[in-house]
Amino acid sequence: MAGAGAFGRNHLRVLRELETAACGVVLAAVVEPDPARAAEAAAQYAIPVCSSAGELLAANLGLDGAIVAVPTVHHGAVASELLDAGLDLLVEKPLAASLEEADDLIARAERSGRILQPGHLERFNPAVLAVEPRLRRPMFFEAHRLSVFTPRSLDVDVVLDLMIHDLDIVLAFAGSAVREVRAVGLPILSPKVDIANVRVEFDSGCVANFTASRVSTERVRKLRFFEPRQYVSIDYARRDLLVIRVDGAVPPEIAAAVAAGKMDPEALAKLAAAQAGPAPGLSFLKPEVAPGEPLRLEIESFLDSVRTRRAPRVTARQAREALKLALEIQAAMAAHAHRAGLEDFFRSGA
Repeated sequence: MAGAGAFGRNHLRVLRELETAACGVVLAAVVEPDPARAAEAAAQYAIPVCSSAGELLAANLGLDGAIVAVPTVHHGAVASELLDAGLDLLVEKPLAASLEEADDLIARAERSGRILQPGHLERFNPAVLAVEPRLRRPMFFEAHRLSVFTPRSLDVDVVLDLMIHDLDIVLAFAGSAVREVRAVGLPILSPKVDIANVRVEFDSGCVANFTASRVSTERVRKLRFFEPRQYVSIDYARRDLLVIRVDGAVPPEIAAAVAAGKMDPEALAKLAAAQAGPAPGLSFLKPEVAPGEPLRLEIESFLDSVRTRRAPRVTARQAREALKLALEIQAAMAAHAHRAGLEDFFRSGA
């Protein structure tokens, strides 16, 4: 395990839970250069703590795989060293800090036949797993990911920190190449962009709107999308799924509001409740969502790939596409800042 910071601790917890449950995995060691975090991990898990990946490899612990949860700027260096040593890797999102680093990691993994799974956690959210078999032809997405400010992950902006989860999901669901990106973002409490709004159009005609903020007063993680005759709402935090089907009897004004994304499933559900029954032309469905912690499901999937040598559920090349879109969004935000004369705002972080 490389990294015992904010999210690395969650990985450590799940790995120990799996070890305790006799799931065929042993938490062998931690890499953590920070003395305080290293001491905390050593005391809590009673395992060796190394200051670097090189020290870990020199210990000859007979490792099969590792999870890399170090800051993004170090993903390339740490992951490449571990891959070259013959380890299978689960690397936290984003896969790398640049496309060049991502391409290098992918090439190293493919040359050596190693598993390289990116940590796109929401792919393992039970609500996402439940909706995937129901996908038809999504044509309009609305994603909101809001979080209160914390000092973690400030080495990257809100796009690579939070929005990339939704970029990965929408790319997987849309199944089409990106045609156009428009974006605006501003730094609020850090030197990097803390709040961003993005519009992406795909070759298929599908459109996706993304809003991400790490300076919100509330926590929101939702994705809504409209398909022909169907509207779907995913609440990542609640691991909840709501499907609203539209038949030919729906009033034109409601159909138009739904198609334009102006009336979301929650609003329609409230309308149905107020009428003591479904609105005309609408049927509400709450598909069954299997329980499960996304992080545990992600790690279990990684372990299965290590054992069977099957490709991960989320591939490194898919992570590269999400990173590519994130970098295009960053470029679009920079271009907007230049057009709007916001260079001083960015330099000061005001």
